[in-house]
Amino acid sequence: MSDDLSREPSAPEPAVPELSVPEPSAPELAAPGLSASLRSLAASGAAPAPVAGAQVRRRAVARRRRRHTALAGGAAVAVAALAFGLTGALGGGSDARPAPPAAPSTRSAAPAATVDLGARTLTLDGRRVPVSSGNASHPTATGRMTVVAKHRVKRLTSESVGLGDEYDVRLPWVVELRGPDGRANFLVAMTYAEGAPGTRDATRGSIGLRSADARWVYGRLSPGAVVTVRR
Repeated sequence: MSDDLSREPSAPEPAVPELSVPEPSAPELAAPGLSASLRSLAASGAAPAPVAGAQVRRRAVARRRRRHTALAGGAAVAVAALAFGLTGALGGGSDARPAPPAAPSTRSAAPAATVDLGARTLTLDGRRVPVSSGNASHPTATGRMTVVAKHRVKRLTSESVGLGDEYDVRLPWVVELRGPDGRANFLVAMTYAEGAPGTRDATRGSIGLRSADARWVYGRLSPGAVVTVRR
C-alpha cells in the first residue's frame, strides 16, 4: 500500500477522437461516369464553322457603312437646324421670299463677219477681203444673217431664187446664210469672174469673193456664226 501511495499518479491518456469517414455521396460515385460523358461530348462536339475572311471583311464594311450613315444623318440634321436658325435670325420671322433668278441676257451675239456692200469688202478676224454683190436689178439683201450650212461644192440655179433660167452653175467654197425672214443667200467663190470682187457688182444677189478668199472665209465661218450685211 505504501508503494501505491509513493507512486505519482499518471496523467490520463488523451482520448483519441474517432474519425468518421463519410460515405461517398451519389454525385461523387458518379464522377467517373460523368467525366467520361464530358470527354465523349467534347470529342464528338463539332467545332464552330470557321468564318471566311471575305465574310469578315463584308461584315466590317457593313458596320462602317452603318456608322457613316448615322454620322451623315446627324450632320444633315445639324446643318438643317443651323440653316433654319440663321434664316430665322436674318429674316426676323418675316415672309420674305428669295429673289427670282436673273433673266437671261437678250443681247445678240456679235457678228463674226461684216460685209460692207458700199465699200465692197468683207471683214473677218481682222482681215478685209474684196467682194462683189448684186446690182440694182438684183440687189443683195442686208441685215443680220446666220450661217446654216457649208458646201464644198454647190449647184446654184436661178430658178431657186425666182430668176427663171438665167444661170445654172456649180461653185466651190459656198457658205449658206439665212436671214430673219427665212430667205437664203450665199457667200461664193466667183470662179467665173475673179476680177469682179472689189471692182464691180456682178452677181444676182449673192456675195462673191475671189476663189482664194472664199476658201479662207469657208474655213473660218462655222454654222451658227452671224454675218452682218450692210450698205
